[in-house]
Amino acid sequence: MRRQLQGRFEYRTTVGVTVRAFVPAPLPPHPPIAWSPALRRAFDEALHALGRLDSVALLLPDVSLFLYTHVRKEAVLSSMIEGTQSSLSDLLLFELEERPGVPLDDVREVSNYVAALNHGLQRLREGFPLSLRLLREIHALLLAGGRGGDKLPGEFRRSQNWIGGTRPGNAVFVPPPPEHVMPCMSALELFLHNQPEPVPPFLKAALAHAQFETIHPFLDGNGRLGRLLITLLLCESNLLREPMLYLSLFFKTHRQTYYDLLNQVRLTGDWEAWLDFFAEAVAETCHRAVETVQRLERMARADRDQLRTLGRAAGSALRVHHELLARPINTSQTLARSTGLTPMTVNKSLEHLRQLDIIRELTGQRRNRIFAYTQYINILNEGTEPPEGGG
Repeated sequence: MRRQLQGRFEYRTTVGVTVRAFVPAPLPPHPPIAWSPALRRAFDEALHALGRLDSVALLLPDVSLFLYTHVRKEAVLSSMIEGTQSSLSDLLLFELEERPGVPLDDVREVSNYVAALNHGLQRLREGFPLSLRLLREIHALLLAGGRGGDKLPGEFRRSQNWIGGTRPGNAVFVPPPPEHVMPCMSALELFLHNQPEPVPPFLKAALAHAQFETIHPFLDGNGRLGRLLITLLLCESNLLREPMLYLSLFFKTHRQTYYDLLNQVRLTGDWEAWLDFFAEAVAETCHRAVETVQRLERMARADRDQLRTLGRAAGSALRVHHELLARPINTSQTLARSTGLTPMTVNKSLEHLRQLDIIRELTGQRRNRIFAYTQYINILNEGTEPPEGGG
């Protein structure tokens, strides 16, 4: 549906160039969303897929084992969209206490994403509302100690930014001038709290993400925080009990369509086209996540069956295997601490796993060895390949 411009343009001079900055109108859209049968069906299918993903989490013997690496895969993907080149293996290596050499700047940004998400979820579990204060807290963690450390972590911007292009004059889009950031974000906060009217949580997540990206309230980290906002909203509303839905891979795959539809929303008010895309993103991502969970569970079950053939050594090997499901790149020292087994028993178990081709050793050294649960990592790595030409 085509509406009018969803806000207004204001001319501003920044770094010596006059630009046309866009100030969005508050949510919800007016006139209201036109729910065609096709759009209603797309939303119903997405909600059904979301419910299936949520129920699959309940069937896992230990959902925390899967979540540890699933969240980190999303961190890699979300940061990759912003230009980092860190891999899932880089992040898992970085998080080892021994911390062997990995590309620190990139991997620290990815690690910050994990910390930011965990902080946001913990605050919500404690009953803290999804608010501007919480978004600033999450943003501070997102940019802590990384390349964005000089970009006002935890503070809304006080200068003009732009999206695309090498300078404001050739930007693809110019967000609101800095004096409008706080009023725009305050209006978004009211919308998140069902003012001026209640909005179903799934629809709220779709609308709020688009609005947040339009406001672009921070100097850096807006894309990552905008994607986190979706997960936080769905968890806050209990549409998801665990943070298992992440749309970065879909947005990365359909990057140009994503940007085009957000721009259409601003210029023509075609919220329906954006909502249809969002529903497709959720449905496809849920299907992929369910399939990944099922593949990992089948793989783990098959590996456990192999380990049970080891006789007296099976018990210790199964304990080591269980820890590798949570942290699929690991060291014998860390595994000894987490399992409570002696270093000698852990090393014997690792050798059993290696001989069964369940794990492989990465360093080729006799000391300070690092082991990888390769098939597990390979399944999670699908879709995390860097885009052609980097960036």
